[in-house]
Amino acid sequence: MQRQPISAPILAALLAGLAMLGPFSVDTFLPSFPAIGRDLALTPAELQQTLTVYFFPFAVMTLFHGTLSDSFGRRPVILVSLIIYAMASVGCVFAYDFPQLLIFRVLQGMSAGTGMVVGRAIIRDSFEGHAAQRLMSLVTIIFGLAPAIAPVLGGWLLGWFGWRAVFVFLTLYALLLLAVSWWRMPETHPLSARQPFALVPLAGNYWKLARSPQLLLLCATVAFNFGGFFIYVVSAPAFVYNLLGLNERQFAWLFVPAIAGVMIGAFLSGRFAGKVSPGRTLGIAYCIMFSAAAFNVTYGALAAPALPWSVLPVMIYAIGMALAMPSVTLIALELFPANRGMTSSLLGFVHSFTSAIIAGAISPLLSHSGITLALGMTGLLVVGCASWLAYLWLEPGSQDDART
Repeated sequence: MQRQPISAPILAALLAGLAMLGPFSVDTFLPSFPAIGRDLALTPAELQQTLTVYFFPFAVMTLFHGTLSDSFGRRPVILVSLIIYAMASVGCVFAYDFPQLLIFRVLQGMSAGTGMVVGRAIIRDSFEGHAAQRLMSLVTIIFGLAPAIAPVLGGWLLGWFGWRAVFVFLTLYALLLLAVSWWRMPETHPLSARQPFALVPLAGNYWKLARSPQLLLLCATVAFNFGGFFIYVVSAPAFVYNLLGLNERQFAWLFVPAIAGVMIGAFLSGRFAGKVSPGRTLGIAYCIMFSAAAFNVTYGALAAPALPWSVLPVMIYAIGMALAMPSVTLIALELFPANRGMTSSLLGFVHSFTSAIIAGAISPLLSHSGITLALGMTGLLVVGCASWLAYLWLEPGSQDDART
């Protein structure tokens, strides 16, 4: 069937909807932690494993989503992944013990990241330069609704129907995306541009990318900048229930301001495109993020967690993070124009692997108090900023750009 051309706003909405599958898989699930723990007799450490086993396969598969789309096309890879995700979500609905739940969470992690990775390649296939940055910023603005909506929706579903209703919702959402993608998703990667899928050349190409210190530093910049924000996302049950003393229907107190910050930052990134250089944009973004982190540490050292002061720095930090992310991503995608799908995969892998470490190791250590979470945000930000400065040092032309 011949599909009609798709406009940029509709494409942005579709790609954002696909990318939302990732945060929906985590944030809708978080308010159910106590209920799942009671139902399946799980400890807090075991509950945290439901995030860890999701993020590690999510990270590993990001190495293959873009590469598979380089070989077989963007559209087929997205459609197959949505089918796998829907089946895994059905499995979570009917999981009757902890091992079964972990198995289906692994399958969710393997398939949920396709839209995020392949979507970046679709944008770069379809648009150049400032137009690509504007579309990526629009996708980020729409995508930013998911982490704000997901925990609120998850809390209400939990209250009305129980925790299994969360996975019923994820199943229905995946099926809706499958239907819309089948109907409107364009194929932006022509047969003439595709590369054969073979493990030896694949490993060779990844080795070529992994030997680029510039690309690895940009991957680390994105991952650790995001990590300073993400530590509050994966610590949300402890932060909302224990530190702020709220209930399962009040997760919006954390997530709505935080995601409002993401959307404001993405909007500013779109406005900056073509007017402010990427280096200058990153300088402004880091000023915002370090200001937020400094306030967060100061407040955490002087007072107990409370609204709105414990949430405000998360929102401000998110503005800077979302302002920086499109510029860094596009710089990375330009390093290897013939392997944009693979570059996008490597970006996603480092991002997701770092998120898995934060969820499985760092968050459990720091989520017991406001000051430790604030120090965690600051430490992750410092690593991200150091990575960006190291990239500028390796790329003399980028230093000139950063000063303009």
